[in-house]
Amino acid sequence: MSGYDLVTAGETLVSLRSSGPLAVGGPLTMHLGGAESNVAIGLARLGHRVAWIGRVSDDELGRFVQRQLRAEGVDTSGVRRDPDRPAGLMFLEQRTSDVTRVQYHRAGSAGSALTVEDLRGPLSAGTRLLHLTGITPALSEAAHKAVHWAAREAVAMGTAVSLDVNYRAKLWSREQARAALTPLAGYASLVVASADELDLVTAPDADEADAVTDLLDRGVRTVLVKLGADGVRAYTRDDVTYVPAVPVTAVDTVGAGDAFTAGYLSGQLDGLDLVDRLRRAVTLGAFAVAGHGDWEGLPRRDELSLIDGSAAGTTLR
Repeated sequence: MSGYDLVTAGETLVSLRSSGPLAVGGPLTMHLGGAESNVAIGLARLGHRVAWIGRVSDDELGRFVQRQLRAEGVDTSGVRRDPDRPAGLMFLEQRTSDVTRVQYHRAGSAGSALTVEDLRGPLSAGTRLLHLTGITPALSEAAHKAVHWAAREAVAMGTAVSLDVNYRAKLWSREQARAALTPLAGYASLVVASADELDLVTAPDADEADAVTDLLDRGVRTVLVKLGADGVRAYTRDDVTYVPAVPVTAVDTVGAGDAFTAGYLSGQLDGLDLVDRLRRAVTLGAFAVAGHGDWEGLPRRDELSLIDGSAAGTTLR
């Protein structure tokens, strides 16, 4: 496949989920987890041509990752198998009905060894969008350099870049993140962040208004501030737009932000106006929290209307 709608790069983890406390031996089920691959799957389910670039272990776990992504329609022809490094693992336990705890075992993983050379070939095939997150630069110095190279290369090619800050405190400090992500945001036309992440792409003491102004002045065209259950604020040079979240019964919030981003990018690829992009974004976020798993509950295009805020208790026969 060539001429992608979107290319994304990062680490896809083998996600081991437990419905109870891990300390007492809760049963585990195997899934995929990873911000970039969650976005890729969300877009592929909506019919977009998507490629995920990364490294996987050269064993059954690496083959599981590739198989699952291919099954979801994500192109993995640019994936490299690394015979010297293991798969990254993520353990999720449902500690209480309202609290999910996550533990990572990803130091020295295949995914953390991403390099510029891994990205060079797939990017040369051409894409309308390059999607990056603030997770990948935290994995290693090589991955950090690869992400910055990809952003520069995309801009030079006339390709739009989106950046989801996606801060992970277990990977690096806020100071380290800010030093890496502030320059990276300068390549992006779209920046996605929660309110408490905005200072990671601008000055450390900036409030929301100052942070957004700084980003727009540096060439970012749209800044999306995720508000969780309260919806989203979108900033452009012309206006501030608010769209509320779609009310649903939340059962699993993991992956909701990635679903939101996938929905917005899908709307952008489809040429929707800003409000309709945001509506698709909050719709996909609602699908994510209303089902279990990082991406398993995300909709196909003909299912987008299933969640409209008034479908509680509905049975389709």
